[in-house]
Amino acid sequence: MGRGRKTWGRSWIIGVLVVAVAGVGLGLYWFQPWKLWQDETVQEALPSAVAPDAPTGGPSTSPSPAPRPATLAGGELISHEHATSGKVKLVRLADGSHVVRLEELDTSNGPDLRVWLTDAPVKEGRAGWHVFDDGAYVSLGKLKGNKGSQNYTVPADVDLSRYTSVSIWCDRFDVSFGAAELARS
Repeated sequence: MGRGRKTWGRSWIIGVLVVAVAGVGLGLYWFQPWKLWQDETVQEALPSAVAPDAPTGGPSTSPSPAPRPATLAGGELISHEHATSGKVKLVRLADGSHVVRLEELDTSNGPDLRVWLTDAPVKEGRAGWHVFDDGAYVSLGKLKGNKGSQNYTVPADVDLSRYTSVSIWCDRFDVSFGAAELARS
């Protein structure tokens, strides 16, 4: 009778240890705490106009200057869940396409961060943490790096008049790390 209890007790302890190890592994995967100490810096230049091809034959004409990118709106990032700073610009490129440009971005490196173009108002403090998925938003892709300057292409079919802010959104925990109101130029 004593031997059966020892076996059952040992099995129970092994079972608890297996569940604990699996729980720790899942927690590490889900929260990715090492990202708090790892920075990813990305320094991208603003895309510029492509030089037109040289004219072939005909009279010599001076080429007209290539159109330049134009900033349509911009704002300063404010902190939400994590300390976040930098500038956000909505830029129309020379070819008529648009990008959201993050300049001098500095935020925490978190799991599953995205750049969202949204219609939500930017609110300070905890009141602004969860508002960006309440209305319309367009995900422009994964955050390339938590520091630096980078560009995110806006899909051609997006009606820019509907969107008034940009959020650095943590898709895993449904929370904004930081956001900026887009003031029209």
